[in-house]
Amino acid sequence: MKAMIKKISAMILLIMALMAFSVPVFAAETDTSGAAAAQLVENAASSTGSKALAAAICVGLAAAAGAIGMGWAIAKSSEGISRQPEAEGKIRTSLMLGLVFIETAIIYALIVAILIIFVL
Repeated sequence: MKAMIKKISAMILLIMALMAFSVPVFAAETDTSGAAAAQLVENAASSTGSKALAAAICVGLAAAAGAIGMGWAIAKSSEGISRQPEAEGKIRTSLMLGLVFIETAIIYALIVAILIIFVL
């Protein structure tokens, strides 16, 4: 079981690293100096699509990683409560605080995605 979790974690980290390295490529603007007006319009449309793709990757990775983290946290807290029912209140409080921090990281990724779309 632990070997399978390690393999899945390694695959997820590899995918996240590959996608993280591809975001700047998708968000980069092309050099349009000296281009015709039609070329400028085409490049602007292409740039908008690249920004949308970069934003989607950003939010998708954050949501996927957050969902995995939340699932592990909930599983471990349920396991802890089943082992020590008298500590249920403290475990539940720690769980809720951890879930809030994970969700905050996902919201930060959403803000970054919005910045990618409207600022870059």
